[in-house]
Amino acid sequence: MKALNRSTVTANSYPERILQFGEGNFLRAFADWMIHEMNKNASFNSGVVVIQPIKQGLVRILNDQDGLYTLYLNGIKNGQAVSEHQIIDCIQRAINPYQEYSAFLAIAENPDLRFVISNTTEAGIAYHKADKLGDSPQKSYPGKLTAFLYHRFRSFKGASDKGLIILPCELIDRNGDNLKNIILQYAVEWDLAGEFTNWINKHNIFCNTLVDRIVPGYPKNKTDRITEELGYKDNLLVEGEQFHLWVIEGPKEVKEEFPAMQSGLNVVFTDNMEPYRTRKVRILNGAHTSLVPVGYLYGIEKVRESLEDPVVGAFLKNAIFNEICPTLDLPEKELIHFSNDVLDRFKNPYLDHALLSISLNSISKYKTRVLPSVLEFIKRKKTLPRHLLFSLAALIVFYKGERNGEPIELADDPEVLAFFESNWAKVTGSKESITQMVNLVLSNSNFWDQDLTKIEGVQNEVILSLISILDKGMHGAILNLAD
Repeated sequence: MKALNRSTVTANSYPERILQFGEGNFLRAFADWMIHEMNKNASFNSGVVVIQPIKQGLVRILNDQDGLYTLYLNGIKNGQAVSEHQIIDCIQRAINPYQEYSAFLAIAENPDLRFVISNTTEAGIAYHKADKLGDSPQKSYPGKLTAFLYHRFRSFKGASDKGLIILPCELIDRNGDNLKNIILQYAVEWDLAGEFTNWINKHNIFCNTLVDRIVPGYPKNKTDRITEELGYKDNLLVEGEQFHLWVIEGPKEVKEEFPAMQSGLNVVFTDNMEPYRTRKVRILNGAHTSLVPVGYLYGIEKVRESLEDPVVGAFLKNAIFNEICPTLDLPEKELIHFSNDVLDRFKNPYLDHALLSISLNSISKYKTRVLPSVLEFIKRKKTLPRHLLFSLAALIVFYKGERNGEPIELADDPEVLAFFESNWAKVTGSKESITQMVNLVLSNSNFWDQDLTKIEGVQNEVILSLISILDKGMHGAILNLAD
């Protein structure tokens, strides 16, 4: 079986205009795929140099394959289940700064360089006190980037047109702002402040971003079949879903220089990304969290099966379209489109997303992902969001820790699990004991940062739903909710 490299397949070469910290599955199935599409469809003409952010990584394998790899995109596209693949050729080379630090810094001397993209995990954008300018390399990603930017600043004598557009993809709030603040902190501690700080502030653009694409990664259980299908061996094979979204908060020149929209990519350029972050958390994450206890106690194992079931599927759609969307401030058409995309993602026939796998820390997830919709719905509509509160009742039953007599593998903080174990042991089945249980849960400010029993009607609604679930089972309780 032949290897995958630039001597065995036809691939394009591009000038190195993008520095990328991170070589993992997500960036290769997300940002690098977009760069490939922009090169192909919008004459972006930009190659990527990948920097390995930690000592262990994939740089050697990337270089063995001349930066090439095969991406499979599997999922719902225009209403149809689609699986398609292509060789991505935007990566030109890869560097391990732990072995080639001077080669890493030398990239800063490239006058054509314009962008920095990163995904170094949520912990990657963090201050490391021990980092110094003279390290080779610095331990942290912000430390490495500070040293790189300082080398560029010196190489071009602070030229205003040699600043960079920085697009972090780490999953933390205000990722660009956080990264910039740490760099400015290092500038002070390393005695680089003054002109360098002024250059960072005036001539480099740190964008806050929101990224969204499920990337299962390397398909271990299918590699033999895929290798036979492709006719070559690819050690960097990666899978992702069809859906993608990149929200980029920055000035207008970012949109002008990054031709994502001309390539038909789902990239949103905005001066305020918060509505999009809220939309994702409330609709995508909130729907997941609302679904888990309902679907699992109903007897369903997978997210996809939940949408395929007419009863649970209808419940989830009611929660999304009738109770979550009305709490958001984006245009209704946009919210409906995004919600339908979410449902298509849930129905992806190529992904087996277990409900239990997303049940981790469901109490805190309900607080951050669902409760804001509950409170906003009550505020705007002056009535109760019955499906979202039904989900809360189902969550309380879920934390009883059993389904049809079989134990549920609950995963949460020990204090949360101990609370439910202790209080469920006191429930006799009487309305009084159930009322007491619900009261203890809703009034627990450690869970919700407030006492939910103080909100008119909430406690009674949850009590009625919980009794219905215990008496009728989940199937009967959902049907009763619809009556």
